[in-house]
Amino acid sequence: MGLALFDLDNTLIAGDSDHLWGDFLVSQGRVDAIEHKALNAHFYDQYKNGELNIDEYLTFALGPMTGMTKETLAPLQRQFVRDHIEPILLDAAFALLEQHRALGDTLVIITATNTLVTQPIADRLGVEHLIGCEAEIIEGYYTGKPTGVPSFAKGKVARMQTWCEENKKSMENAVFYSDSHNDLPLLRAVDRAVAVDPDDRLREEAVRKGWDVISLRG
Repeated sequence: MGLALFDLDNTLIAGDSDHLWGDFLVSQGRVDAIEHKALNAHFYDQYKNGELNIDEYLTFALGPMTGMTKETLAPLQRQFVRDHIEPILLDAAFALLEQHRALGDTLVIITATNTLVTQPIADRLGVEHLIGCEAEIIEGYYTGKPTGVPSFAKGKVARMQTWCEENKKSMENAVFYSDSHNDLPLLRAVDRAVAVDPDDRLREEAVRKGWDVISLRG
């Protein structure tokens, strides 16, 4: 029994929930369509190129939820999962999660996407533990600002270490599944790294290191 860690976007699901959420907000008329789509694409390109300024991105991504509460956000989350996440769920991902459950592993999704977007997806996947970028709440209302250490790049290692301390778990014998070169810090920190439908930079590193390379889409 150990820790089984999973990236979410383009790993356990066949798409990027953060980017899709931006498109969803546009479709709901909650943001300026032209400006938001352009910035959404801009930040996504930065992410793919390994150049993302996570603080700037989180301010952009969380801004549209300013003034909302958990209760007012919930209907949007449900519609988003139904319309945009259900079509990109992967049977092989559910099978992989079940494989680790059968081994008695503790399952954790660790993602750079904020938990307003990812908590309902983690619930749908049946994964109890989620580490994601957190949104600030003051007196019950989202401020549109991030809080805490972003779970991105090296921040994933820091957040994982903190989570282990708080939950009396050990990183010893941990496995981490990811598609992205942005996750190389955590992939290098675990005992077993698995590249899942990897981008070119991660595939190159996985081959060089002798890591497993798998697909959940084939």
